[in-house]
Amino acid sequence: MNPRLERLHAYPFERLARLTAGVTPPGRLEPIAMSIGEPRHAPPPMVLEALRANAHRLDTYPSTAGLPELRAACAAWLERRNGLSAGRIDPDTMVLPVNGTREALFAFLQAAIDARGEALVAMPNPFYQIYEGGALLAGASPYLLETTAANGYTPELEAVPETIWRRCQVLILCSPGNPTGKVLDRAFLQRALRLAEQHDFIIAADECYADIYLDEHRPPPGLLAAAAAAGRERFERCIVFHSLSKRSSVPGLRSGFVCGDPGIMSRFLLYRTYHGCAMPVPTQLASSSAWRDDAHAAVNRRLYQEKFARVIEILSPVLPVEEPDGAFYLWTAVGDDDERFTRELYATEAVLVLPGSYLGRHGAHGNPGAGRVRISLVPNVAQCVEAAERIRRYVESRGK
Repeated sequence: MNPRLERLHAYPFERLARLTAGVTPPGRLEPIAMSIGEPRHAPPPMVLEALRANAHRLDTYPSTAGLPELRAACAAWLERRNGLSAGRIDPDTMVLPVNGTREALFAFLQAAIDARGEALVAMPNPFYQIYEGGALLAGASPYLLETTAANGYTPELEAVPETIWRRCQVLILCSPGNPTGKVLDRAFLQRALRLAEQHDFIIAADECYADIYLDEHRPPPGLLAAAAAAGRERFERCIVFHSLSKRSSVPGLRSGFVCGDPGIMSRFLLYRTYHGCAMPVPTQLASSSAWRDDAHAAVNRRLYQEKFARVIEILSPVLPVEEPDGAFYLWTAVGDDDERFTRELYATEAVLVLPGSYLGRHGAHGNPGAGRVRISLVPNVAQCVEAAERIRRYVESRGK
C-alpha cells in the first residue's frame, strides 16, 4: 500500500463518531445535527426537473471535458458573479466540470505537485481537511498559515519566510472561509498574486461558499476578478473551485467546476482523462440549469441570513458568537475543552456540533481551533432556532 497513507490524520467526523460513541441523548429530544456542512434546504425545482427529463441519457459515457453547454453556463455565471465582461472566460480552455470541490481539490493537488523536491502546500489553519490529505498523498508537506481572531482570520502572507515561498508549489485559499467565515478582500488576493508571480507557485482558491454571504451589498470578491483587475489577462497561476452543493443546496448532486489559467487547466484535463471521473450527462444538464439561474441562490442566501440573525440573538448572551462575513458556520469559543463541550451538549440536549480542534493542527502557538466549536446552520430555520435555545440552556446550566 502507498506508505503516504500513514501520514493521514483521522477525518474529523471519524473522530466525532468516536467522541460520541456510547452517548445516548435524551429520548424526549429530536437530535439536531449541526456538525457537518451539509445543506438541507429544498433543492431548486429546475435541477430536479432536468434530472428527470434527462435520465434516459445515462446510456452514454460522458466526456471528461464535459458538455459545451455546461462549460458555457459555468463561464457565464463566473463572469456575472465577478463583474467580468461577457466572453472574458473561455469555456473551452478555462473550465472543467468536477464531481464537487472535495474531489477536485484532491485531484488537483495530485496533478499539480512535483514531489521530486521538498514540495510545500501552504494552507490556512484551521482548514478543510482535504487540503492536508491531498497535499500529503501528492508527496508534499503542508505549511500552515494560522488564522485566528488575533489576525482577523486572515493568513499573514508577509510573515512567511522567503525560504518557504521558494518551496511552495500551491497556496490554498478559502474565501469565505471554512470554518471562520472570513472573506479575503481584493487587496489581499492581489498581494497573494504578486507572491505567486515572484516565486512561481499556483493559487488554488476554494470559493465554494462564494454565493453565501450576509451583506447583500458586499459579495465576496473572487480570485479571478482580482487577477483581471491586476492585468492578468489569462488568469496566470490562478485556479478557482466552485460547487453547487452550498450555492444550490444539492450536496448529493456532486457537481462543481474548476476554472483558471488555461495552461494549468490543459494539464489538469490530461490528469482527469486518466482519473476516470467524468460527470454523468443528466447531472451535467441539471447543473447547467442551476448555474444559469441566480434567483434560487438568492433565496437560499436569505435563509442563511435569517438563521444567523435569529441564532446569534439567542446565543449572544451566553457565548461570544460573531456574525461572519460569509459561509454558514458559527465559529465560537466555548472554553478550554471543545471535546467536552461537544460531548456534553449532545448528551444533554441532543445537538451535535464539531470540536474546533478537529479542524486545526498544532502550530507555533498551539492548535488555533482548540477551545472552539463549529456550528453549521444547515437545518431549517425552526430547527436552528430550537438548537440555539438548547445550546443556550446547556451553557447556562454549565455555568451554574
